[in-house]
Amino acid sequence: MEFETKILSKGIQEMLYNSDKTVGTAESCTGGRIAEALISVPGASNYFKGGVISYTNEVKENLLGVSHEVLEEQTAVCEEVAREMVLGTIKTLNVDFAISATGVAGPTGGTPAIPVGTIYVGYGDKNDVRVVKLTEDFGRDINLAIATNTALKGMLEFLKEHAEELQKEA
Repeated sequence: MEFETKILSKGIQEMLYNSDKTVGTAESCTGGRIAEALISVPGASNYFKGGVISYTNEVKENLLGVSHEVLEEQTAVCEEVAREMVLGTIKTLNVDFAISATGVAGPTGGTPAIPVGTIYVGYGDKNDVRVVKLTEDFGRDINLAIATNTALKGMLEFLKEHAEELQKEA
């Protein structure tokens, strides 16, 4: 695991460890890398509930409640699916925060409309979901590493913005 990934995961641990808040993941193209990064930090069981590897549209729909219409009309690689994956994870896993990733990591599978390297990462809570679109192709391994770190960095920044909500009530 990359050094940056470990630093970001440790930052999330520092934000959530002593709170009563939880996080979960829903990953398609990253295949569990985000969850792996989160649980690599000691004490993750205090705040990480689990993850869903939703590699197929069937799993996105049936487990996470992603709209069939959105999947049909926009494909799985779009902002709305990343957003619905976050919200579906919050509901399915009963967590406060969630992270998602959906995209085309490569080296094949891209189209002119959705080229290889197009990955959407989502993060947030039930009231505020943010999505970042990645568009550059650096090869599969690097694409996945960038997506993982982008998701972790986004979640960490989101948690910092909501630091007051993370304080345990005495």
